[in-house]
Amino acid sequence: MNAIIKQSIDKSISYQEYRDLVKQLVEANSNTGLEKTEALANYTKLNDRRMRRWDKTIKISEDLQKKISEFNQKTTWLIITESWCGDAAHVVPAIHKIAELNPNIDLKIVLRDENLELMDMFLTNGGRAIAKVIMIDNETGEVLNTYGPRPSEATSYVNRFKAKHGKLTPEFKEDLQHWYNKDKGQNIISDIIEMLCELQPITCQ
Repeated sequence: MNAIIKQSIDKSISYQEYRDLVKQLVEANSNTGLEKTEALANYTKLNDRRMRRWDKTIKISEDLQKKISEFNQKTTWLIITESWCGDAAHVVPAIHKIAELNPNIDLKIVLRDENLELMDMFLTNGGRAIAKVIMIDNETGEVLNTYGPRPSEATSYVNRFKAKHGKLTPEFKEDLQHWYNKDKGQNIISDIIEMLCELQPITCQ
């Protein structure tokens, strides 16, 4: 296994530890990351509410649960995130819901700014975009695939807007949050199952 990935896994935390950390930061009016600002603290507060909602409400159909449970490759899913990231607040709880359904998936979380060497191995269009999920084979240490920072439909939505307008506006970012709320994690779930099917086709037969 790559030494940087191994070091990051060794100092990673569980999903529950991450949720506890975010709650503590909300109480302290703070945020993860190297930069501490009132704006990032407010985003952290908002994201804590988002994650709390998704922890309670994300649903995975029985058919999709079956496909997830049939994946039998022992893997570690290492998520790179920060408390203030709006996309991550939607993506990370959905990934956790999937991982909960299969003991072969060991979900771990690290913070981007504390793991920049790791982050720089998995850039998106040259940027340190999060959330990023790295799927690692436990036996070989091979990186099997990566996911993120956004689900496929949201990525298309963002790319179309950028192509037309050059950059994302505050109004667009608000529209994107509405998209996440309407989708209820289903695009993330279908994306991940598609990836599992590619890794192990028997899962989807």
